[in-house]
Amino acid sequence: MPNIQHIQEPEHVRAAAPNLQAFLSLGFRPLYIAGCAWALIAVAIWIFAPQIIPAPLTGIAWHAHEMLWGFIGTIAVAFLLTASATWTGFNPMKGWPLAGLTLLWVIARVGYLTGGDIAFRVACICEIAFYVISAAALLRVIIKGKSWRNVGLPLLVLGLGIADALYLRASLGGNYIELMHRFDLGLICMAIIALLIARRVIPFFAMRGVQGLTLPMQTRSGHVQLTFGVLAIILGIFNLSALMGVALAVVGLISLVQVITWKPDAVKHKPILWILYVGYTFLGLGLILAALHVAGLSTSLFGRSAVHVHVIAMGGFSVLIIGMVTRTALGHLGRPLVTTRSMRIAYALVLIAFAFRVAALWPVPASVHFLHLAAAAWIVAFGLYLWDFVPMLIRPRPDQTAPKPATQMKVAPAATKAQ
Repeated sequence: MPNIQHIQEPEHVRAAAPNLQAFLSLGFRPLYIAGCAWALIAVAIWIFAPQIIPAPLTGIAWHAHEMLWGFIGTIAVAFLLTASATWTGFNPMKGWPLAGLTLLWVIARVGYLTGGDIAFRVACICEIAFYVISAAALLRVIIKGKSWRNVGLPLLVLGLGIADALYLRASLGGNYIELMHRFDLGLICMAIIALLIARRVIPFFAMRGVQGLTLPMQTRSGHVQLTFGVLAIILGIFNLSALMGVALAVVGLISLVQVITWKPDAVKHKPILWILYVGYTFLGLGLILAALHVAGLSTSLFGRSAVHVHVIAMGGFSVLIIGMVTRTALGHLGRPLVTTRSMRIAYALVLIAFAFRVAALWPVPASVHFLHLAAAAWIVAFGLYLWDFVPMLIRPRPDQTAPKPATQMKVAPAATKAQ
């Protein structure tokens, strides 16, 4: 009787169940969800229900703070806590410490919305602790892994936390000019962090995503960029506005030159790449506008700080963020590096939100409608991100739960010997 071999048919592959250990395995998992959810919620509150924002952190002070330190800064910390594990070979935070860090962030958000002196002070303590602990965790693994080229990153995160503390302190004094000065310092500090991260990952991602593409990493120009960026922060602390403007202009111009050398035409067919190029370009343009503003050279509409703030924050940070939270999440989750339809719609909506928000700065009757359209596009964009990625972020990687290959064959016991 001839041998009979039974081929094991593949079972229906089901998505793994949500897993707390996987969810807390790397910083990007809980903090990408937290940051992007807050981007959606905070804008909805600010545009459609500002009356629920209580003192002492209220009005424009709350909105500016929550966008920079509650959303943008959180995503930056999430990325660094994840990327540093690759750079150094050591995971800076996972498990219950990561859960505790996320809880500090949540308490801060709730505290500012609760209102009152006690809730505000508790929120301040938790938020500053969030940035200080993150900076310490980064510094620890950088030293442990002897990754000296990255030693400036935890210091910048700490600087972001210090700027936050100064901003919160100024908010209690009710001095709007001082408040905006502190905000500008935090904005520039965040811009330097964003430039450092993006300058490294954009050409790397592009070369991996486009076959045969070779790009310069711009290490030397990056060092110059960092030097002038830190110099701008120092000059800002001492209110040397004209010199700060010169330093910011240098940083912004270097950014635009870098984008050109990265051959943007080569990635125009890759949404997951060109969205990063667009964000980096607007970040550079925003820094040039900021340079003109702080140097007193802006006129008319462009003399308003809201212009460069929104070009940097929405056109730069937020466009980079929607690209990074999709590209890096897919990579770390072991998923194909391709965009879905909803991801592409989210990219477009963030850009539309930015366009409408800038249009709303013009003093025309339609400006209120532009503002509402910007908010709606923004909310839907980050809602789509959460819809797509939360189910993946709370589950193990597919390659950690995959069944044995279906090509494996079991031989029937009756056919173990040749006839």
